[in-house]
Amino acid sequence: MRRRDFLKKIPIAAGASLTLNSIPVRVMAEKGHFLRLAESSTNDRVLIILQLHGGNDGLNTLIPVDQYDLYYSRRANIAIPARNSVRKYIPLDSTLPLEDQVGLHPDMIDAKDLYDRGRMGIVQGVSYPNNNGSHFRGRDIWHMGGGPDDYYSSGWVGRYLQQEISPQIYPDDFPNSNCPDPLAIEMGSDVSLVFHQPGNIPTSISLAGTPDSFANLVENLEGFDDQLIDPRGKPPTNLDNTPYGKEMNWILGLEDKSEDYAARLKAVYDASSASSVTYPEVYPFNAPTGSLRNPLSSQLQIVARLLAGGGAGQGVGTKVFMLRIGGFDTHAGQVEGYDPTMGAHATKLYHISAAMKAFQNDLKARGLEDRVLTVTTSEFGRRIDSNGSFGTDHGTGGPMMIFGKGVNPGITGTNQDLSNRERNVQMQYDYRQVYANILKDWMQVDEEVIANDIFFGNFIDGPKEDGGFYEPLPVAVEQITSTEGFFKDRFKINKIYPNPAAGKTNISYFINTENQVNIQLFDLRGRLIKVLINERKTAGEHNQQLDLRGIESGTYILKLESGLLKESMKLIIRE
Repeated sequence: MRRRDFLKKIPIAAGASLTLNSIPVRVMAEKGHFLRLAESSTNDRVLIILQLHGGNDGLNTLIPVDQYDLYYSRRANIAIPARNSVRKYIPLDSTLPLEDQVGLHPDMIDAKDLYDRGRMGIVQGVSYPNNNGSHFRGRDIWHMGGGPDDYYSSGWVGRYLQQEISPQIYPDDFPNSNCPDPLAIEMGSDVSLVFHQPGNIPTSISLAGTPDSFANLVENLEGFDDQLIDPRGKPPTNLDNTPYGKEMNWILGLEDKSEDYAARLKAVYDASSASSVTYPEVYPFNAPTGSLRNPLSSQLQIVARLLAGGGAGQGVGTKVFMLRIGGFDTHAGQVEGYDPTMGAHATKLYHISAAMKAFQNDLKARGLEDRVLTVTTSEFGRRIDSNGSFGTDHGTGGPMMIFGKGVNPGITGTNQDLSNRERNVQMQYDYRQVYANILKDWMQVDEEVIANDIFFGNFIDGPKEDGGFYEPLPVAVEQITSTEGFFKDRFKINKIYPNPAAGKTNISYFINTENQVNIQLFDLRGRLIKVLINERKTAGEHNQQLDLRGIESGTYILKLESGLLKESMKLIIRE
């Protein structure tokens, strides 16, 4: 291939993607800032941004328990059932104040499991001021890290990564043995503003094909055989300091960078073992055309394999990934007319919930669970009232979900007041508050850098434009510790009384999930003496009497099992 032929193909290369396991992967490496971060970063933590493309309906994702009748009256044709249905909303957390309690969509059972394990947090009512309900402008605002009147040419992740760079020269010094990896990778074929940096041309290596075919393609480019004064095909005139020259240098460096990145990513991916965890492939129920296959599973598997590499810290040093799942622009057909729990929106929520559970299990199996935090983003929420097409129109505020061992589990914020006839879910938190606190606590970025160089304002504890002050949002943790306290507040044996007991005793316990409750009595040799209770119980606190008649005096072990709860206590019986 002649050099000029290669240059003609540059627009195609920039618009497609390198593929791993048939998934397009975009490598963001502009001016080496992403590469340089590898050697200057003080931690190995990773952030995944999961974009819910189209505007997710937060009210059918998180159903307001205390306002269910109002919720139903305002969107009766799409409302998720609360009772008298096989598929009804899943109560998330009965330990919260009633006004804050929510029910998950019935296809988010795996998200409920992650929450109970302390691996999920939710922030309610996230938006930006004066949200105009535009897909394109909304995404730009979320990506650039600005307000409704800002038009930055850079994105907040790009500015974050730029703060970490060392003073070396790109591309001459990169990649190198200490820093071979791109530090931001985007799945898919779009170029997101979120990765742009001030004054730089965004660079993406994006050639379609398998890792092998991509590597072969760049290795066989023959541009260096051109018989010109400069073997790279540059004109003899010194144009390096002109806009034309700078862009030409960028284009000519693309071939070399393509080869470097292709070889590196392919080597890491091939050195990593396939997952030992089964990822969900299809939606298990009836689904609209094109909604059956899970689009997140393959993306998340690639992330896990690239981070793991061949083991012993040999994975990529990538700091930020962006993944996508589309289909949330649900003006019509959000639900099926015959069942509001089924339809396009249900499949998307299932795909997220099931894939994220598999991903967390995969990270744990690979020893990576302490390193990765995932946060969802969507350009806006949907209107409170449904429309006549079994759908919802563009709204404002909506929930953000955060997954990982580094999350501070629980719900931040409360449900929208549905009695005041507002059309939209109002903003409780500026999206920059959420991102700023994640940067501070999870990515461990200095607060002054966040305020002065990334978001151009203090969204952690600084003043608000309309008065008052922002308050820190502990949505992520600085140091990962056990979530046992979170779990014990929601699944526990409170007490057995009386103990010692004769003939009968009482047990008080709390479960945060409706489930089968099995209470058994064992002797000290581990032999089953009696099944005391085996029945399904709703979430909440329970007090039950246990029949001990006919059991000899002695010391026994009483064991309670209900889903995640497996707890034992000593019980003394006296005749």
